[in-house]
Amino acid sequence: MIAIYCRSKHRHVSEKQSNSQLCDECADLLQYAHKRLSMCRFGEQKTTCKRCPKHCYRSDYKARVKEVMRFAGPRMLIYHPTKALLHMYKTLIRR
Repeated sequence: MIAIYCRSKHRHVSEKQSNSQLCDECADLLQYAHKRLSMCRFGEQKTTCKRCPKHCYRSDYKARVKEVMRFAGPRMLIYHPTKALLHMYKTLIRR
């Protein structure tokens, strides 16, 4: 989702760069998210952050992640339809 957001919002990233390369701001956000998720006490059983009883992210990063998800979430159906449908299915099952 961060790659979709970065590619669309931060046009200063060269088109010649591979899709896996992010701007410094987005790379920092991705690194922070990986770090926090790897240290999560719920591990593989972690729910979505929205439903989690313990919020791991600092408020500034939380706002940035929320912005990325709000932008890239609907676009996931275009770029990664299988992942998007699987996510929606898992969300419905948990309810």
